[in-house]
Amino acid sequence: MKSRSRFLVVAFVLIIIGAGAGGWATRMRARTANIPSAEMKDNQLVKAFTEGSQLIEDNYAIDRDQEMLTKAAVLGMLHVLDPHSSFFDRRAFNEMQEEQSSRFYGIGVTINRRNDKTCVLGVVKGMPAERAGMKYGDIIVEVDGKPTKGWSQAEVLNHVRGERGTEVEIAVERVGEPVPVKFRIVRDEVPYPSVRNHFMVRPGIGFIALTNGFNKKTSEELQDAMTTLKKQGMNSLVLDLRQNPGGLLKQAIEVSEIFLPRSVEVVSVRGREGRVRSQVYKSENGDPESLPLVILINGNTASASEIVAGAIQDKDRGLIVGEDSFGKGLVQTVFPLPGGTGLTLTTAKYYTPSGRCIQRDYSGGSLYDYYWARRNGDPQATPSPTPDTDAVFTPTGRKLHGGGGITPDIVIKGSLENYAMRDACFEFARLLAGGALPGFDEYKVAKVEFGYRLRGTEFQISDGVVTAFRNFLREHNDLGISEALLNSHLEYARRRIRAELITAAYGIEAEEQFLLDSDPQAMQAVEAIPKAERLTATARLFETGPNRH
Repeated sequence: MKSRSRFLVVAFVLIIIGAGAGGWATRMRARTANIPSAEMKDNQLVKAFTEGSQLIEDNYAIDRDQEMLTKAAVLGMLHVLDPHSSFFDRRAFNEMQEEQSSRFYGIGVTINRRNDKTCVLGVVKGMPAERAGMKYGDIIVEVDGKPTKGWSQAEVLNHVRGERGTEVEIAVERVGEPVPVKFRIVRDEVPYPSVRNHFMVRPGIGFIALTNGFNKKTSEELQDAMTTLKKQGMNSLVLDLRQNPGGLLKQAIEVSEIFLPRSVEVVSVRGREGRVRSQVYKSENGDPESLPLVILINGNTASASEIVAGAIQDKDRGLIVGEDSFGKGLVQTVFPLPGGTGLTLTTAKYYTPSGRCIQRDYSGGSLYDYYWARRNGDPQATPSPTPDTDAVFTPTGRKLHGGGGITPDIVIKGSLENYAMRDACFEFARLLAGGALPGFDEYKVAKVEFGYRLRGTEFQISDGVVTAFRNFLREHNDLGISEALLNSHLEYARRRIRAELITAAYGIEAEEQFLLDSDPQAMQAVEAIPKAERLTATARLFETGPNRH
């Protein structure tokens, strides 16, 4: 372990040396793989770094994981460069590669934190968790004999995931069971699709949630979803890119190509002069989709998803609705390192067809400002682009703004979730679904019915259920929901309890479809379809350079 951690430090230092010497993309691989040991010993920077690492290892009073120290040191150096260059240990690098392949190894369960507990919200059809009998409302209390109290959601996931064919033991608290129920589950390949959900939101209007990043099968999944919805009468589309963190550049281009004709620019990549060759990517589709298009974005829409939104907006191919995107336009090249680790290093920037740089400024704030504050509405966070910064004009004369990120054509804030109320509704709904409340047998859920199409009448919340919920809250003061708070959020509580029951009975996809009618951004996107249709009819889709005024 000690020699490997020192080698990783040395490898990283050699990468930086190679990067500074010119022709870096080729040299990086050569320097890390083939550098003679004598040259390593003679390099003063390597010697200083290695000696410092050895000094800490020999003299620090408390034992520390050397790989953890190496990772922290490398990350510290990389964060001086920019927020997106990063070092991945073996596990993280493997997980990143798996997700980009549209799969990972685990048990096929969706979990989330509720009232500081890790709760099962759903299982994937046909996957090990479903076959073993796990279900909505289970609370994970142990993984492989280790109590999960105090664990984050990520920590639970890291313990549940693992190598294919290996076994994991999970203990859950279940409604109606006096002691934890234990499952021994063999891990298997679990699909991780980009297209999370698709359905008809209104007659003629399809809705596709492309929210799980851009992996190797994204464009194929999108086209399959569109084919399915066309058979159901779709003649216009709302494409949801909210919460989409990005992914593979090639897939962002292929998704854009579905809607843009041949020879139209999709995105350009520009590196440092003399270091990385700049490149312009154009659509190669001779028969693009012509249906009216509205794209939803928010503060978590980043990178590859911003490329798609920017290309569609710049070419007047559709309307963008929602909130300013994240503004991640730095291009990373992935470099595998010895020991199964990896490095992502920023090598270029993305530009939309009109010449707008997607990347927003990161020079004046902390990592908190950059990653969390802005997208969570903190007014002290890195500001959005100023209205006239690098203004450009689309083929139809619409004025767009540069300065980083994508500003929607129609700006509308998303609804704010009351997490305390949401968690209280979950606790109550799991009792209803588990059949633990006398007199409410019609709300009991025996098992999930996958593929169910909502009719709009499922699990209506009666006044009797509301009264039972009031009594439940009085008996559970620890949930922190007062009578006054409930009264002010009564309609939300009705809808949330109903959504939880739909999740238990029909799965997470059905819940998402049910909640869409109360989503102000999605409803605005539906209302914008006629405007998008007019824009599509009048747009002049042809290749233009930046048209700055």
